[in-house]
Amino acid sequence: MPAFAAAPAATAAPAAADGADNFYQSGKVTLQPVRFQNQYQMTVAGNLFVPAQLDRTRRHAALIVGHPMGAVKEQSANLYATRMAELGFVTLSLDLSFWGESEGQPRNAVSPDIYAEDFSAAVDFLCAQGLVDSERIGAIGICGSGSFVISAAKIDPRIKAVATVSMYDMGAASRHGLRHSQTLAQRQAYIAAAARQRQVEFAGGATAYTSGTLPALSANPGAIEREFHDFYRTPRGAYLPAGQLSERATRPTLSSNVKFMNFYPFMDIETISPRPLLFITGDQAHSKEFSEDAYRRAAEPKELHYVAGAGHVDLYDRVTLIPWDKLASFFQRALPA
Repeated sequence: MPAFAAAPAATAAPAAADGADNFYQSGKVTLQPVRFQNQYQMTVAGNLFVPAQLDRTRRHAALIVGHPMGAVKEQSANLYATRMAELGFVTLSLDLSFWGESEGQPRNAVSPDIYAEDFSAAVDFLCAQGLVDSERIGAIGICGSGSFVISAAKIDPRIKAVATVSMYDMGAASRHGLRHSQTLAQRQAYIAAAARQRQVEFAGGATAYTSGTLPALSANPGAIEREFHDFYRTPRGAYLPAGQLSERATRPTLSSNVKFMNFYPFMDIETISPRPLLFITGDQAHSKEFSEDAYRRAAEPKELHYVAGAGHVDLYDRVTLIPWDKLASFFQRALPA
């Protein structure tokens, strides 16, 4: 079964713009693989990016960057971390627990609480770095990580500013589908299927996987399926961590994916104030409803920024569309020296 029902027919996003550069690297920054533990004593893997010309006698603002749901840090997060490091920030991309190089069994498991904890663990790590000013740490969440970082920021005041890009509220998407297209009966059927799968796995049966982006397009793919496939299953953005099977990449386990039904990241979002929030979405994005909902619920200071002509996945890696200046100016104001 799909993770959520198909959305109603919508206007197709315009043809993808030029400029996709997911695997961008820069000679202006240094990259150091790092490892640290979260509060559950699980090892989280990350990449620390430092501007090559940084004054190492001072402490600097730092940003944590989280990848899209089902992705790994090499998909979108490293790009954002690299470009923001070029703009003067110390940055840290991370693999959420159960994904990429981070620990967690079974692989591809869903645990929104632990995902949020990983962001706080990243703050722990950055606060211990001599280059970082512990009072000037912000975060960027891309797609599903937008909802995870909001969940983290609600209970971690050390995250001083949050920007989300192409955010998905993974809870609402699982409960209701896009534009509330999923019926209660469909939700109940999915929950029942996940419960049955728990019994299969408890008895020693094979793990089942759901949703995500399959290696091949379906016989009659919709615009959203094509959009994700073009990133995750082509050289544009495809990446397999060591030990991952292609058919399982991006796909959560069925028995755990249901945990998103109990995930309400926007509840009490107003308590993040007076720390600033920036929601960035494409004006053609199928996911823009989630950024708009978060913006309505949040307290000031907040900003909703539309990128003209951009779809959801465009903002993963199309460097000519991603508003780097907007992100830089937001964090420069929010994390002043």
